[in-house]
Amino acid sequence: MVKLTHLDEYGQARMVDVTGKTPTIREAVVRGKVVMKPETLALVEGGKIPKGDVYGTARIAGIMAAKETGRLIPMCHSLALTGIDISFQSNHDRGEVVIEGKVKTVGRTGVEMEALTAVSVAALTIYDMCKAIDRDMILTDIRLMSKRGGKSGTYSREE
Repeated sequence: MVKLTHLDEYGQARMVDVTGKTPTIREAVVRGKVVMKPETLALVEGGKIPKGDVYGTARIAGIMAAKETGRLIPMCHSLALTGIDISFQSNHDRGEVVIEGKVKTVGRTGVEMEALTAVSVAALTIYDMCKAIDRDMILTDIRLMSKRGGKSGTYSREE
């Protein structure tokens, strides 16, 4: 049976003590999608969404969210992040925007939650900025693609 590190010997929730762990370079890459009408995507890419620059705003929102993850997710450590990159790739035929977030730190615990939070909030921001035009949008497929660093080593999703 797997021992859950977020529970103490009495089954009570706790923040994992990482004091004794050696700091290492940590990196996580997460991807997610926003699916919208192709016409909506054309407006986004043409800079014609009334609320402004969708990708620029979503990028800033994702970066800000990654930095706040420890305040949003119970038992998640507050980390000194050393790098956050968020990028967008569109598929016009399918009306899809793929969001990729890469988060880095040198620390005692991983940055998967920060990368997941960054991509989730970037997707929510895209939805918020476009909802007046397209309420049928779908936020989907938010998933860890890879992580490296720490005792558990490297993980890479096979797709």
